[in-house]
Amino acid sequence: MSRIRVRLDVVGVALVALALTGSPLATAAPAPAPAPAPAPASPMAAEFTVEEQRFDKAVPQEILRRSGFDTVAPRFGQALKSARSFRQAEQAAARQGAQLWDRAVDRAQGRGPARGDLSRDDDRPLYWARLGMTRELRQWQPEFGLTDAERARLLDRLERSSRGQDSMDLPAGRGFKRIVMTGFDPFTLDRDIRISNPSGATALALDGTWIRTAEGPARVETAVFPVRWQDFADGTVERTLRTQLPKADLFTTVSQGRVGRVDIERFNGAWRGGFGDNENLSRTETVPVTDPASQPQWTTTTLPYEAIVAAQTGRFPVYDNTTVTEIPPGATTPVVSPGGPTPGSTARAGGGGNYLSNEIAYRATLLRDRLGLEIPGGHVHTPVLQFGAGNTTEITDPEFVRNRVDIIGQVRAIIRVAAETSG
Repeated sequence: MSRIRVRLDVVGVALVALALTGSPLATAAPAPAPAPAPAPASPMAAEFTVEEQRFDKAVPQEILRRSGFDTVAPRFGQALKSARSFRQAEQAAARQGAQLWDRAVDRAQGRGPARGDLSRDDDRPLYWARLGMTRELRQWQPEFGLTDAERARLLDRLERSSRGQDSMDLPAGRGFKRIVMTGFDPFTLDRDIRISNPSGATALALDGTWIRTAEGPARVETAVFPVRWQDFADGTVERTLRTQLPKADLFTTVSQGRVGRVDIERFNGAWRGGFGDNENLSRTETVPVTDPASQPQWTTTTLPYEAIVAAQTGRFPVYDNTTVTEIPPGATTPVVSPGGPTPGSTARAGGGGNYLSNEIAYRATLLRDRLGLEIPGGHVHTPVLQFGAGNTTEITDPEFVRNRVDIIGQVRAIIRVAAETSG
């Protein structure tokens, strides 16, 4: 059994932007003719986001060109230009977003031509092509008019469809397990714009695939999430997973963590530590969720961490990470607690820290608990994906590709072990 994916060849269409300028007309004649009415001002495109402003830099353009994804945004721009109504624009956003996701998945899984010399395991073409599409949508000014709310709705449709969030397809039936796995976009791009995220690459490699386990086959469905505080506050995780977790036998959120090691994060904390996101925005606060009155300070993994740590899953060592940072009851100063949280303490960092990797783990496991589900679920932190020694400028190298491929394989093996030892 496998999902049938449709791949469409795309042809780039160059877009020409026309700017209208004018100047006031003054006359000195005693009986001047009526001055012509001023031409209506051209609507100004919205400013690009911080993420979108990086799109024009040399590295993103090289990644797109060397993967064949440089035609994606122009093609979407042409589709918007052809739209004659909001409904047609919405259909274009959903359809071409889904086509981008499917094309990235196909490329990662070896279907169709590679269209470039970047290795198929690369997640970065998806990220940068999506930003090219959101730029096209943000600056598009249709003749029929578009409110801010309508533009936001189109952006949402594009985001969700191009991340696989609305196309998870856990099949019904018996004799196999259903697994949900999530990854992330690249981040810390101002430090190194070449960066790739192995969790996003793993999501592309595993989406719609079957894993053979000692307990029988397992179907994996995946999605990728943005590295943006506001999207999480708006409920993107819950909206995506609320309908999927009740169907699943196991789930794991995955992100890039520490150098040279894999961590199974035992505890997740209800605290945002303020590190800047991909929009260079900071949030330091309790994780915002619905019904905060019933919000716990900590949630716990139900992944079979002992079996995962004991198994031979790959070349990177795997740890059961129980360390947290907390404010103990009656105290005011945070302390590091290697053995996990003290009862009644206030969270300041889970095992996975206090950034969005901790937050997706917290939100997913809190959703599990609030839905009353008794399924294995938790967070896996991959090693940091590193370039080869001495490579400070090239967008890829053999060691970089080897590291990413090995991480993908090890996450797949971890999921297999979890499925085999989870009832």
